[in-house]
This record gives sequence, structure tokens and C-alpha cells, in this order.
Amino acid sequence: MKTIQIINVRWFNATAWYGLYLARLLREAGHETLVITEPDTEADAKAKEWGFTPLHFDLNSSNPFKLVRAYVQLYKLIKQFTPDIVNCHRGEGFILWGLLRKSLGSFKLVRTRGDQRLPKNNLPNRWLHTNVADAVVATNSVMANHFISKLHVPEHKLSTILGGVDTEKFVFNHIGRTAFREKLGYDESHFVVSMLGRFDEVKGQKELIEAVGKLYNEKGMKQLRLMLLGFETATSQDEVESWITANNIGEITCITGKVPDVSAAISAMDLGVVASKWSETIARAAFEIMACKRPLISTGVGVMPDFMDEEAMFEAGSVDALADKLERAANDNTYLQRIFDLQQKEIAKLSGQHFLEKTLSLYLNL
Repeated sequence: MKTIQIINVRWFNATAWYGLYLARLLREAGHETLVITEPDTEADAKAKEWGFTPLHFDLNSSNPFKLVRAYVQLYKLIKQFTPDIVNCHRGEGFILWGLLRKSLGSFKLVRTRGDQRLPKNNLPNRWLHTNVADAVVATNSVMANHFISKLHVPEHKLSTILGGVDTEKFVFNHIGRTAFREKLGYDESHFVVSMLGRFDEVKGQKELIEAVGKLYNEKGMKQLRLMLLGFETATSQDEVESWITANNIGEITCITGKVPDVSAAISAMDLGVVASKWSETIARAAFEIMACKRPLISTGVGVMPDFMDEEAMFEAGSVDALADKLERAANDNTYLQRIFDLQQKEIAKLSGQHFLEKTLSLYLNL
């Protein structure tokens, strides 16, 4: 099978990861795969790092002359490469692919929606998703329900395909755990709470810091340690450090920045936390934590209820609700083991191989 994966995303965010990881899985399975990215972006750099030679077109431009030129260039590409499937992971440029699909009729068009924003219910969107695209993929049930109820996408055209995780890369590493904890000054008497991900208001670092501060300073839970396994993006490290200082937990908190061995760092956790206040349409960090056999608690936003047990979830934005879950996880081994066991059953269905098989099944039946 020959596919083109359209990943015109500026950042290497969850949407870009979903598209590029799928492209890599397809290539490794022997399917000829091209990727189209925005030049000189994080996603473009990651595509090159993974061995692709990405193609570039003005898909994100609002200039009509550039869009006409892009249409002509894409027309030539389709004629030369003759793809079976074109999968758009981003909305910009989707109308060009829709026009090409109508004009040529030589490939099947898939729109994968991994963006946190729900698509607008307008005439162009309804036309593209219901009449032009051969299939629509939602990365979570919230998005899938929106497509059906608001855009009236026929159910037979809609698939919900959660992302997958590389279960060969993300594994529990006992030696790495011990070494990483020793490096940060943690021993096995400590209960290490950790968040994996970039610093951004949406991710809930502030709420996690406040919850840990409340338990450490007000409830005397001196065994707690906080590891922020991330780095600044929209929120600066200085701002995160100011929250740590304000909550009097500087002596028990470490900010790791980017680390060379992510699996070892994840293995050093005793409890992973996804405290996102919105978004989490794909939940890459959650999958990686679960694949490394670490128990996880999370808010119920985005895709999280699709694979998380209700008992492991808490109200988004609520410091008190998060603190209650942290306290229970740290003090109730039966509870911690129960949510861990349930999550391990779920992650067994979320490997990269399952991700590939579900997507290929969709492609082959178009």
C-alpha cells in the first residue's frame, strides 16, 4: 500500500506525533509512505530524525496564488506517486486534498482529527467530512460524538482510533529507575509523584504543585517527592519555580528538563499524574507512563475516559480533588494496585502494533 501522511504541524505536539508515528509504523511494515510537513519546524525535524525525507508545500498559506500553485504541485505528486491513501492530520490544506479527491478519484481521502478544538459546524466542514472524505478518524470518543451529532458524519464513515505506544522503547527499567532516583536524591522510602510533559497552563503543573504542597506542608506527608519531567514552552521554568517556592516544596521538587533516557526517568516514578485542564485528545504521555508499568491518575478530559477507570480520575482544575487522589495513592496500596492492574489491561490494547492494525484495517476496507 502507498500512503501520504499530511502532517503540516508547526510543533512536535500530539497531533504531529500521531501522524509521524503512524507513518513510521507503516514504513516499517513495508508500506511505501511519504510525509508532508511544514519546513523548518519541530515536526519537520522529527520526520528527518526518523529517516523520512519530508516534502513541503504551501498548505498553510492563506495566499490564493500560493494555494493554486500548491494544488498544481500536489496534482503532479498524485500522478507520479499514485497513492492509495492520503491521510490529513491537520485541517489546513484539507480543502485542496478534497478538490484533488473529487478531480482525480484515484485515491481515498482520510481526515484524522487529533486537534483539541472541535471542528466548526459550518457548510464547508460538513461538505468536506460527509461528502468528500472517504473516512474520518477521531482520536477520542468526544471528537467522534461531535462529528456524528453536530456535523452529521455517517457512522459508517467514522472510526475512533486511539494512538499507540512503542512498547519496545517504553518499558519498565529497574536499573534505570534506581540510577535516576539516586541522581535526584530519592530513595525507596520516598513516594515520587511525577508529571511528564511540556510546561503549559493546559497541563496543570500549577495545580499539581499546589496539591503536593498542601499534602506535604499541611498534612505532614513528608515521604512525598515531586519530579517534573519536562521543560518550558508556553510557561517558563522561572514561573514554574515561583510556584514551587510559593508552596514551600523547593527541597522536595526536581525539574529534570529533557532527559536522554525517558523510560528510565518514567520508571523512577511511583505515580504518574496527568492534570490537564483541557486537551489530551491523544494522551501520548499517559500511554508512555502506563507502558513503563507506572500507575497513573488523571483528569477526565479528552481521551482519558476512553481508557482510564473512573476511580483513577479527578476533576480538572481542582487542587483539592487532585490532592485527595494523591493522598489515597500514597497511602492505600490496595487502591494503587487496583488502578494499576486495570491500566495494564488497557495498555495491552494500545501498542503501536494495535494502532497500525486498526489503521490498516480502515485503509484496506475503503
